[in-house]
Amino acid sequence: MKIVCIGDFHIPDRHQKIPAWITKKIEEEHPDKIVSPGDFTNEKTFSAVQKLGDLVGVKGNMDWIELPEHAVVEAGELKIGAFHGQGIVPRGDLVQLGKYAKRMKANILVHGHTHALSVEKKDGILFVNPGSATGSWGGSSEQGRESFIILETEGRKVRVRKLVKEGETEETHEL
Repeated sequence: MKIVCIGDFHIPDRHQKIPAWITKKIEEEHPDKIVSPGDFTNEKTFSAVQKLGDLVGVKGNMDWIELPEHAVVEAGELKIGAFHGQGIVPRGDLVQLGKYAKRMKANILVHGHTHALSVEKKDGILFVNPGSATGSWGGSSEQGRESFIILETEGRKVRVRKLVKEGETEETHEL
């Protein structure tokens, strides 16, 4: 199963639109699902992402649209949880995010809020933060860096592709 993970758009308050290179790449990839940890900030942005594929989005701290706080997507043998990460202090703390993932029974947790692209494995959970699709400011060193992630699952194996405008890197994890 191919899943695009993308979030922290902050449109139109910090940026005007999703970068063209990202929409083009998603259209080329034909994902089975798009999972977003939120911060669309408005219905127009949510709809734009929805047009790119089967979207499962959750509410970020800057979202003013009706969305769930968390969601779980079945990907074969794996469960992918989505949660923005608001209320986790310090932002992105894996211990606290891990407790949230375990409550959702998720093997993979897609989270945001830090705007920093990262993939980390801890206590059997793969933590995936797609960073900010628009490169919007969020208090991290990743400011200005447009990014997203593509997950490809097969059984309990996950191929992770981290995409930025300059290219992509890849890693594989067994869960």
